[in-house]
Amino acid sequence: MSVPSGEIGHDAAPAQGEILGAVVVGAGFGGLYALHRLRALGLSVVGIEAAPDVGGTWYWNRYPGVRCDVPSLLYSYTWSPELRAGWRWSERYAAQAEILRYIGHAADRFGLRPLIRFETRVVGAIYDDNAEVWTVSTNRGDCFRARFCIMATGCLSIPNTPDIPGLSDFAGTILHTAQWPHEPVDFAGKRVGVVGTGSSGIQAIPLIAETARHLTVFQRTPNFSLPSRNRPLTEQDHEQFEAGFEAYLESLQHSDFGRVPPTAETAPIPPRDVQWQRYEALWQEGGGAILYAFPNILTHHGVNDVACDFVRGKIREAVHDPQTADDLCPTDHPLGVKRICVDSGYFETFNRPNVTLVNLRREPLERFTPTGAQTSERAFELDMLVFATGFDAVTGALLAMDIRGRGGRALKEAWSDGPRTYLGLGVAGFPNLFTITGPGSPSVIGNVIHNCEHHVDWLVACIEHMRRDDLQTVEPEAAAQDQWMDHVADVASRTLYPEANSWYLGVNIPGKPKVFMPYVGAGYRHTCSQIAADGYTGFRFEEGTTKSHWPGVQRDAGQAPGPAPGGS
Repeated sequence: MSVPSGEIGHDAAPAQGEILGAVVVGAGFGGLYALHRLRALGLSVVGIEAAPDVGGTWYWNRYPGVRCDVPSLLYSYTWSPELRAGWRWSERYAAQAEILRYIGHAADRFGLRPLIRFETRVVGAIYDDNAEVWTVSTNRGDCFRARFCIMATGCLSIPNTPDIPGLSDFAGTILHTAQWPHEPVDFAGKRVGVVGTGSSGIQAIPLIAETARHLTVFQRTPNFSLPSRNRPLTEQDHEQFEAGFEAYLESLQHSDFGRVPPTAETAPIPPRDVQWQRYEALWQEGGGAILYAFPNILTHHGVNDVACDFVRGKIREAVHDPQTADDLCPTDHPLGVKRICVDSGYFETFNRPNVTLVNLRREPLERFTPTGAQTSERAFELDMLVFATGFDAVTGALLAMDIRGRGGRALKEAWSDGPRTYLGLGVAGFPNLFTITGPGSPSVIGNVIHNCEHHVDWLVACIEHMRRDDLQTVEPEAAAQDQWMDHVADVASRTLYPEANSWYLGVNIPGKPKVFMPYVGAGYRHTCSQIAADGYTGFRFEEGTTKSHWPGVQRDAGQAPGPAPGGS
């Protein structure tokens, strides 16, 4: 049961003048786990969340067909046996409503909602050099002072709506997949236009087409998409997963799901027929496993080209009209270098008589009108517009706030040429600021929940280290940050990722620096662990101008924290 609008429990209502242990911005998977771990560590914590409830991106994204593209059994917290035992996923790929229930279940199971101030948006976070604390201000007029500021704002949380002439003149209904209404949307008898064919468009288009009078899909860039083969999960599925869970946990420490493995450069090039057979088997299995079919699929054109040919062949098999099929076949980027899409009947939808595909590369969208849309070739009458145009990804939520570090330097200034972090966890010149799944980390590559868990565990261990040695602040050294970002760019340059104009590079946002933001190299967790084991190489700690006996700690500073409630 969610906390009523604008209200918080006593744990989230600090006394006047109190310096909190930490403020956590965001109540998605990363933010909730951070609140849980920091509270267990003994810090007084407050969470701040713009939505009326927990869930992060899963709270806002409610469009038809929205579901996770990672198998449900893997898209779950790993840190609590009780949580795992008390939940059963119903489908191989969970829909949004079920994921949101799961997040709510976790928040209730561990009593996290009373720590959160809902329907509250952070507008600024300013570091006080003298007091060595952060002041976090909100749109409600709150000012929280805290030793640590944890940004769990999510990589996909700021919607992107293209600036197309005439949009304000359109007289019909305008929707965005990332800001979907809570009440059902009725498309029956409506002429609907969908702009965008990324993941959200590919998921929504088949369901909208089922009831719309006519659906017009405006496509600028065709995308590769793989069939999900979604199905109900059985008790046997859960039992098998649980039996192999410890081995799965161990694999997370050593594998790099979704990233380029260390063997990529030396891996042999399989014969075309061998590749084709492997792709066929994985296509029938469903899901995104084709990306892991061969270690060099994301680094070698000879391997990737065969995968592209295979998927384009499947598109042409599915779509009856040859011109439409050609228009749906990507030809300007390798497979997998944009976020891979997983669908349920997407390509087959274009065989419906009430669906029209408009290739915007052949006839650009010039403007919207009060009654529809006008391309360079023709006019379309529309009653509803759906923007499936994604997000200002990875950095959008961070730069939407006025974040200022040492000497009042703004994060926007520090990142004017592109984001710069150390490990994606911290920013030089911004003490005691942690960014969960920040740029320069794997972030959106692979399983985001597991990436969030790893970052939270790492930063909590760092804070434990600081308390043990009575250290006041931590921040990356500028030289270490520069070396890391050079490494991030170098690793990306040795892959096929930069060959696509994707949101990984920020090119979907006008004026955003073109910088490849995620880390796609191998061994990221090992690197982070080694840095910590070596005394946090590349981080600078300071004792502070005054001994503060750790404000915000709710137990004696010398007492080691007990285990986190619930089996963490």
